[in-house]
Amino acid sequence: MVTSDYSAVSFSETDTRHEEMHSTIEQWVEELVDDVDAAQASDEFQEWLDVQSRFHDYSHRNTLLIKLQCPEATKVAGFNTWRNEFDRYVQEGESAVWIWAPIITKRCPECENAPSYHESSDCEYDETPPDEWSKGLVGFKPAAVFDVSQTEGEPLPELGTAATGNADDLVPRLTEIREELGVTVRIIDGDEWKYGDAKGVCKQRSLHDLTPIVEVKARTNQADLAVTLIHEYAHALLHFDLDNKDERSKREVEAEAVAYIVGRYFGLDTSGSAFYLATWQGDEPEVIQERLGRITSTAQQIIGIVVES
Repeated sequence: MVTSDYSAVSFSETDTRHEEMHSTIEQWVEELVDDVDAAQASDEFQEWLDVQSRFHDYSHRNTLLIKLQCPEATKVAGFNTWRNEFDRYVQEGESAVWIWAPIITKRCPECENAPSYHESSDCEYDETPPDEWSKGLVGFKPAAVFDVSQTEGEPLPELGTAATGNADDLVPRLTEIREELGVTVRIIDGDEWKYGDAKGVCKQRSLHDLTPIVEVKARTNQADLAVTLIHEYAHALLHFDLDNKDERSKREVEAEAVAYIVGRYFGLDTSGSAFYLATWQGDEPEVIQERLGRITSTAQQIIGIVVES
């Protein structure tokens, strides 16, 4: 990926300050687009994609079942899948997480039952013999899966998305501006975190003061914590009242681009944002530039409030 200078930036208090900041942010966005292109083409990202493609996309019902039984679950698979696909093994004594697995077999074109059930049903279909029927869904059966935390063996590939650098007092400064941004902020200890491998969330409005609630997972890497706060602030400012699920990937582009810019302004190395965005954008890194206005104005708003606080 492109290597950039991540020293802190400041703009003099002149009549051209706004234009200077806007021009610099445009340059940074162009570099971020280049970095995302490079990230998508990298061997590291291709290996990560390959592994992700082997995990099932579970139905809403199964997702709820998994979360009810194992709230901290992030990646689940069956016993044999862990062993054969990932060279990992379920640890002794671990309890299975039970889901509903589809039963796919030959089924009657009329009653849609498997041959055994068709024979005992009232269906009179006999135009073609059962061995010529097409396969389809005939029901569900309980199936055992295990979360990656219940296994051991070869590590799964990870993308280096965490921000680094000297955050100084940036985290407390960011939390101090929560009221001016109209956001409620909570930093949650790791042992109380309920959102799997997510670093932060922007939740429904507080019933008490009708503000968006931002929760982030506490960590020793204060630079990454600061960038996560900025990312969730961007969601609160840009996306809180939107409910179009098709826009989710584009919202992540906007929020992470804002986090990249603001973090970079304060001297943090946010180059990992390229990998983060590569996981959301598919083959459309130019969507960052398409949304430049929203990204720029939100980044400038957060920077301005932090600097003046």
